[in-house]
Amino acid sequence: QVQLVESGGGLVQAGGSLRLSCAASGRSFGSYALGWFRQAPGREREFAAAISGSGGKEYYAESVKGRFTISRDNAKNTVFLQMDSLKPEDTAVYYCAANIVAVRTPNAIEYWGQGTRVTVSS
Repeated sequence: QVQLVESGGGLVQAGGSLRLSCAASGRSFGSYALGWFRQAPGREREFAAAISGSGGKEYYAESVKGRFTISRDNAKNTVFLQMDSLKPEDTAVYYCAANIVAVRTPNAIEYWGQGTRVTVSS
């Protein structure tokens, strides 16, 4: 069992930055790939970024590539999402996710956090 708690969301102007954190509890944290998904109002949940258990591989959606950076600290059981050059279309609830392997499909995710809201004003 893995529990995930996100933090760091908020309101930011376009062009600004935010750093999301996700603290995990449970055993074998380093065995899980971790990811961030997001869901904008009226839209389906979509993949944003993921990182392998060791942190050696990172995966990004085309819409965030070059602006978002995912990282993890296995000693602190935490995963981060650094979001730079934010755009109004990045406005969404961001969810932390854990799975044995990195996937881009929400239906395949085993564990979810409760979400943190990010609002980017124009």
